[in-house]
Amino acid sequence: MNLAKEIGILLQKEIKIEWRQKHAIGGILLYVISTIFVVYSAIKSVDPNVWNALFWIVILFASVNALVKSFIQENSSRQLYYYTLANPTAIILAKIIYNSGLLLLLSLLSYGAFILFAGNPVKDIGQFFAAIFLGSLGFSITFTFIAAISAKANNSATLMAILSFPLVIPIILTLLKLSANALRLMQDTAIWKDILTLLAIDLLMIAMAFILFPFLWRD
Repeated sequence: MNLAKEIGILLQKEIKIEWRQKHAIGGILLYVISTIFVVYSAIKSVDPNVWNALFWIVILFASVNALVKSFIQENSSRQLYYYTLANPTAIILAKIIYNSGLLLLLSLLSYGAFILFAGNPVKDIGQFFAAIFLGSLGFSITFTFIAAISAKANNSATLMAILSFPLVIPIILTLLKLSANALRLMQDTAIWKDILTLLAIDLLMIAMAFILFPFLWRD
């Protein structure tokens, strides 16, 4: 079976599992909407700087809640079964693609909720959507790979926090800069350098996942 076909089958499996556990995605959506509503109710008028920071805080915590279960929900027997059937590269790539799509959907829904409750201070929609796409991709790659390591270490939450922090910080800082420029809170003439930086981080994380995950999977 070729790699593309394996990825397609594994993606169908991920969608079916998510559909069976609709309460999980519903809980994440409830968290996102309730957080935004509480902030709006407390502050009433949200400054664009605060709007920008709150948006990425909500996305970051939604990412953790949505993606931490990538490997935790699969017990050792099921993982052994997958090991006999699928290429580890196909497994990690299918997880990343699915999680990227899920997180992109959550990010867009969060943006819609922010518009509904706190207004829309974004001036450059295209640039802001580019930040959402690159951020969703970066978070999904990082948290998916860290979730795989955590699952092999008895689902250690402490290990996941320690490994995730230094990897997420450069992503979130670059995203804050990109979105601040989209909100016209700053004028950055080197915006393409920031986009290329995010792409470079994403590609580096994908390369690490492709190289290290097969060894982790065999353990």
